Amino acid sequence: MQDSDIHDIAAALRKARLERLPIDPPKKTWPSLDEHSAFEVQRAGVEIAVKEHGDRLIGYKLGNIAKVMQDAFSLDKPDYGFLLASSFEYEGTSLKLDQFIAPFVELEPAFVLKGRLKGPNITVVDVINAVDYVIPAIEIIDSRVKDWAIDLPDTLADNGSTGAVILGGTPRQLTELNLSDTRGFLRFNGRDVIDGNTKDVLGNPLSAVAWLVNRLATYNVELLPGHIILPGSCLQAVPMNEPGHWSCTFEGFGSVEFDVA
Repeated sequence: MQDSDIHDIAAALRKARLERLPIDPPKKTWPSLDEHSAFEVQRAGVEIAVKEHGDRLIGYKLGNIAKVMQDAFSLDKPDYGFLLASSFEYEGTSLKLDQFIAPFVELEPAFVLKGRLKGPNITVVDVINAVDYVIPAIEIIDSRVKDWAIDLPDTLADNGSTGAVILGGTPRQLTELNLSDTRGFLRFNGRDVIDGNTKDVLGNPLSAVAWLVNRLATYNVELLPGHIILPGSCLQAVPMNEPGHWSCTFEGFGSVEFDVA
């Protein structure tokens, strides 16, 4: 794929993000778009955000790693993307529905790094040694593609369908948690909506981080101290389509709460 096409796709997706107007799947408009060129599209989009709009790269995300997520969005492979500071919201604040297109709520642990990670051949032990602490997090995914009609290149080009991230305020050391078996719950307006378990994130979210680091090595990407890493949701994403109060909890770990207006 030519550089001009890569920048055209990145510009179209950024325009859709800013205007909240979804577009046709990029792969439909640009049939030669594949997984590798889609990553270059997301890299170009991040470059525009950072260099031209003053944003800041603060980490990376993995998505669709759990089977329930792959089934929900008809994907058989994980997606991944960059995390920008502009996408982070404060816990306890109110989000507006009209700042999104078709959002979904996810629950996952967020890892904050104290060491560098660069693949290939990164193991779970390497990840454990590089993690400073873990905090509960909400990721609100959103798509700039009409009706979420995405294939893997579409969501990769769209920066892994990032929307917003809300971090909780209960940091924990890895030794305080059992991330191979921690239950998570989503509640909306006091009503239980769905539950899941961190074991569904590749057996353990630490394994998912190792997978992400090794995948990003293909593109010469290194994770740095201070970066925030989202390993993927432990439960099926839930549509966020009406005003109300969300309470999102990891058993024995902590909660994140926010309102939608």
